[in-house]
Amino acid sequence: MKTSLFIMLGLTVLIAIGLRWREERVAVLRPVAPTRRKGFLASQKRRLNRWLTAATLAALTTMLVLGGLHWLRVWQGS
Repeated sequence: MKTSLFIMLGLTVLIAIGLRWREERVAVLRPVAPTRRKGFLASQKRRLNRWLTAATLAALTTMLVLGGLHWLRVWQGS
């Protein structure tokens, strides 16, 4: 149980870093247009969305990997 929580925490941080990097990279590649400054709530909402997406992907990945390992052990009969 503790191992899966640490794995999910680590994956969440790594995925969030990757998502932020991707957002910054996509923003650089977009054509330059007059940008309107976003408000505080909009930036916090985007940040929360990034972390929730990362946590969801980390939970799914952890369940698939650890569940797959469990079923491999069951099928091997040990």
